[in-house]
Amino acid sequence: MDMNQENNRVLLCGTMAGAPQYSHSAGGQRFYSFPLRVQRLSGSSDVLNIVLRREQLAAVELGEQERLRVKGEVRSYNNRRGEGARLVLTVLARELALTDEPDENRVQLRGTLCRAPNARVTPLGRDICDLLLAVNRRGGRSDYLPCICWGSRAREAARWQVGDAVRLEGRFQSRGYLKLREDGLERRVAYEVSAASAALADDPVWNERAPTALV
Repeated sequence: MDMNQENNRVLLCGTMAGAPQYSHSAGGQRFYSFPLRVQRLSGSSDVLNIVLRREQLAAVELGEQERLRVKGEVRSYNNRRGEGARLVLTVLARELALTDEPDENRVQLRGTLCRAPNARVTPLGRDICDLLLAVNRRGGRSDYLPCICWGSRAREAARWQVGDAVRLEGRFQSRGYLKLREDGLERRVAYEVSAASAALADDPVWNERAPTALV
C-alpha cells in the first residue's frame, strides 16, 4: 500500500454542494474539484472540497446534489496568491462512487508534530489544544494538517513535544470565521481535523481505544 494511504486516510459520505470545476493540471493530468456537504450528528454541516482526476470524474455520471462516497487523503498546499488562508486543505479522492449510505466523516492520520502544541481554554471553560502534524507522502513531500483536541485529550496533547510521532482519529471539518482587514471584516473558512481520539504512536493502548481502520 502507498505510504500516504497508510498515514492519511479519509472516508466521506455526503451530498454534492456544487458542480465540478477545473482546478489544475499536474503530472500530465487534469484535476477537477467540487464541494461535498457532510452533515454532523448535531445537524450542522461541513462543506469540504474534493479534488479528483478527470478520468475519475468521467467514470461517474454526476447529476445535481448526488449522494457520494469518497475515499482518499487530506492534502494541504500553500496559497501564494495573497488572498484567503495561506494553508489550504482539500480531500484528494482515490475512490468515488454514488451511494445511499448515511452521512459519514472519518479521518485517520499518523504524522509528526512540527510545531509546539498550543493549549488554551475556551470562553466556556473547555480545554482545547491545537496541533500541526506533518504527514509524509510519496516523493519526500509532506502534508501539514492542523488538528484540534478537546478535554482530557487536549490536556494530554499539551505535554507532547515537537518531533513526536502521533496517531489520531477524527473528523475533517470546516469552520467559518471573520478576518479583520483594513477595509473591514472578511468572512473566511478554516479547515482542520477534530480529533475524537489521539495518542503518541508508540502508545501500547492505542489499538484498544482507536476505531477500526478504514479499508
